[in-house]
Amino acid sequence: MKSINELIKEINELKSELHDKDFLLTWEQSPEELERVLKTAQVLKAMRQENIATNVFNNGLGISLFRDNSTRTRFSYASAINMLGLAQQDLDEGKSQIAHGETVRETANMISFCADAIGIRDDMYLGAGNAYMREVGAALDEGVKEGVLPSRPALVNLQCDIDHPTQSMADLAWLEEHFGDLNQLKGKKLAMTWAYSPSYGKPLSVPQGIIGLMTRFGMDVTLAHPEGYDLIPEVVEQARQNAEASGGSFTQVTSMEEAFDGADIVYPKSWAPYQVMERRTELLRAQDHDGLKALEQECLAQNANFKDWHCTEEMMTKTKGGEALYMHCLPADITGVSCKEGEVEEAVFEKYRIATYKEASWKPYVIASMIMNRKYQEPGLVLQQLLDEYKTRVK
Repeated sequence: MKSINELIKEINELKSELHDKDFLLTWEQSPEELERVLKTAQVLKAMRQENIATNVFNNGLGISLFRDNSTRTRFSYASAINMLGLAQQDLDEGKSQIAHGETVRETANMISFCADAIGIRDDMYLGAGNAYMREVGAALDEGVKEGVLPSRPALVNLQCDIDHPTQSMADLAWLEEHFGDLNQLKGKKLAMTWAYSPSYGKPLSVPQGIIGLMTRFGMDVTLAHPEGYDLIPEVVEQARQNAEASGGSFTQVTSMEEAFDGADIVYPKSWAPYQVMERRTELLRAQDHDGLKALEQECLAQNANFKDWHCTEEMMTKTKGGEALYMHCLPADITGVSCKEGEVEEAVFEKYRIATYKEASWKPYVIASMIMNRKYQEPGLVLQQLLDEYKTRVK
């Protein structure tokens, strides 16, 4: 395990333009920038464990906007901004003037007078969430340029219709911890597979985030799903290009068994077909409640055709040595626990339950790291100053 000083030295040596752009998609960042986010997260985590205060802000707000339900990401964001010294203020759109016609550019500026970070989850509408974040970012740029805002808040994608970068980066941090080093991931087979769920409408952003990020590090990534459960074509093509550039591979199959065969890591997770999410977006915008109910029944019936896409103990025997690392963004649909039939068998989930908790535990540090790398051109110097001052967090 590298020391805090060693990690800070490595952070200082990595080239980055993260201070000048928002972290909205992992594949928009260079490999060095991704590594710098990981190393900054590792330093923050180590400092927390050693009871060293990490308040880089003496005051300020971290604004949150969640347009979908959340447990891990909501509390991870709150933890991240508190860790850095910011207070949280949730934007409740129902209590704002948005309903009265307030524009995105106006809202973005009005909530940001004393804000240093804005975290947004907007994954409900395909083709809208990531675009909305970019519109907010453009409004913030204008606010700074015109002297409305004293500084540019860091904008963090807490999940959109395309990517879930805080999740996939936390997953990568966990893989680095589990296997010992990013270089150890080269040649490892990761199976990102669809799995049966008794619900519909699960976002595409987790599987897309996984294939879009893990292909950057020389891994052999296999995407598996039944026919008709496609992801956004542009993201799949991006994963293919990433694999080619990193020396890894990207393969698509229509069999869970084939994906699990010889895998070092498995990530069985349900998602709704790309085409279904397009239809769902149209119905949501039209507020067609009857149409949404009909689509849900249609999709549940379709899902029921693939109940054998189930992560069982038998399925796990097909993996490398029968001991592949099981991963999930949580909450998993656990057969016999959270549902009658779901993504994963209870025995499998229970075996890896603590591992999935450790996987999730990286998210606060990853989010805090993204904020620091956006707000500071040289975050390593800021971390070194905190280390030199050595103020204890708990007296």
